[in-house]
Amino acid sequence: MKSLIVLWKKIAEDLAIRCRTSTTMDAKYVQGRSKHEGLSFLTITLPSFGKDFQKSLDQGLVDRNTFQGFTWRAGLPQFLGGFLDLVFDRTSGVLLVDPDIDAILAVRQLTLIFSKILLPCSDAREKEAMSDYIQCEKEVKVASSNLDSLDYREFERMSQLLFRDLFIGVDREINNLELIPKHGPGATADKLRGNGKFENRTWTDRLEEFFPSGDYLFPNARYFNEHYDDVHHLEPGSEIPVKVISVPKTQKTPRIIAIEPTCMQYAQQALLDGFNRGISQSYLRNLIGTDSQEPNQLLARSGSLSGSLATLDLSEASDRVSNQLVRALFARHPLLQGAVEACRSRRADVPGHGVIRLSKFASMGSALTFPIEAMVFLTLVFLGIEKELSTRFTRLSDIIRFSGSVRVYGDDIITPVDSVHSVVHTLEHFGARVGMAKSFWIGRFRESCGKEYYSGYDVSVVKVRRILPSTRKHVPEVISTVSLRNQLYKAGHWRAVKWLDHQLVGILKYFPYVDDSSSVLGRYSFLGYDTERVCENLHRPLVKGYVVSSRLPSDPLDGSGALLKCLLKRGNEPVADSKHLERAGRPRRVDIKPRWAPPY
Repeated sequence: MKSLIVLWKKIAEDLAIRCRTSTTMDAKYVQGRSKHEGLSFLTITLPSFGKDFQKSLDQGLVDRNTFQGFTWRAGLPQFLGGFLDLVFDRTSGVLLVDPDIDAILAVRQLTLIFSKILLPCSDAREKEAMSDYIQCEKEVKVASSNLDSLDYREFERMSQLLFRDLFIGVDREINNLELIPKHGPGATADKLRGNGKFENRTWTDRLEEFFPSGDYLFPNARYFNEHYDDVHHLEPGSEIPVKVISVPKTQKTPRIIAIEPTCMQYAQQALLDGFNRGISQSYLRNLIGTDSQEPNQLLARSGSLSGSLATLDLSEASDRVSNQLVRALFARHPLLQGAVEACRSRRADVPGHGVIRLSKFASMGSALTFPIEAMVFLTLVFLGIEKELSTRFTRLSDIIRFSGSVRVYGDDIITPVDSVHSVVHTLEHFGARVGMAKSFWIGRFRESCGKEYYSGYDVSVVKVRRILPSTRKHVPEVISTVSLRNQLYKAGHWRAVKWLDHQLVGILKYFPYVDDSSSVLGRYSFLGYDTERVCENLHRPLVKGYVVSSRLPSDPLDGSGALLKCLLKRGNEPVADSKHLERAGRPRRVDIKPRWAPPY
């Protein structure tokens, strides 16, 4: 923790010079509270200060009910007062007419820098997160029961207007058995890994109706006829439930995800491919993001300039999409509805609570969660806009005219400010929960997909992702800290960079200057990169430094599984890894090794 406090002080010094103020007392305050409260002051208390600051920017006023736990002087908190005085009026707490952008960036940087550090939560917090998962499930069930038939009809009508052509296209691909499934590298509930997934012989009766095992589990009819008796069909009551687990997110709360069974994930990937292709080839690509966050980020910047666009963030977004709402989404396309329902896991094994039946469509972990929640939220956004305009959209042109002012990427939503209250009300009426602390539409602050803007200026901050390393053996920490050093360099934090360089040089024997495109773990510099020798064969510059090295686990695959894997390859390019039938899965460990390599 001591090294994190020193890093905070160095960044504070850089920002104080930039804003012509002092952070001497702020540094003492951080050191004192960290000594008494521990790491949680840096990872929980400071980020709470930062979130209150963001909301104050949006509201244009500092509320006395915010910044709990910090001493006040007149109308503002005393902590970071030198920066706050450049943003708000000290007496009234009102936002200045022309606040200092560097001061806004400084407060955000100094309070949010440790907000995403990868640290395990306490057992009590993990237990609480699992209880919250169960409580959320109960709330989803109640929210679904509170919707009447008119709500579902209106939702169905709007979804048909938005997605009719997309659904018809995917419907056709299901009927013609044209969808291509896929196995991912991650864990599964039945513990199959890597190439072993291509030899899976477990299928469900529900999947069989829409994804016949003869066409999806085997490379051709000959193998199917030979090994049909090997297929183990599961009736609905004996299906493997998703395994709910927690993974590190912040020290305040873990991220809850659900690990799907192999057969379900396999079929979900087939539908995901169909949805993504359909969206990318239609007008929907201007309303729904599938692969790039940049359009949302650009709209957030535009909203911060004009004030005409709001950015909304949803809490527990995927866990609050009910299955009843998803059924209404596909109601007029029974084949597609049946296929989506067939590859949805109905039960979840929750630690401390046993196996429960799910009311939500799916948690994070299902391949269909991201596209389907986006379609649900987009439908609700346009229902909210309809309500605000007191009209009913009947033609596609009514929807297309909102391109550039409405966009959804997962649970990050852009919507016109003029309709934001109706949109928020509609989202919450249908069971979603809008995170007011991270939703903005009043002032000039906007945030979407990891980018923050104030009045058109990028005020995004650099965040520490891992504890700083003390030895080269701490490989993930070393890799993360080198990345942190280079991000801080690009942000102009020279004192912090100098201090980190000193720390890293003591750990890494080789730490050259390289371009940020180099595979070498090195220092980025605006002055260029080092050249220590020239390659005898390619006559290109080389430097000696550490290169990240990882090896996939040995996992040989042959026979029908190998043929199936080759036939399922998407695209026209050859397989990048020539040994993909020998090794597969995720690396069990990552190492760094000294090598001669190009500095670019």
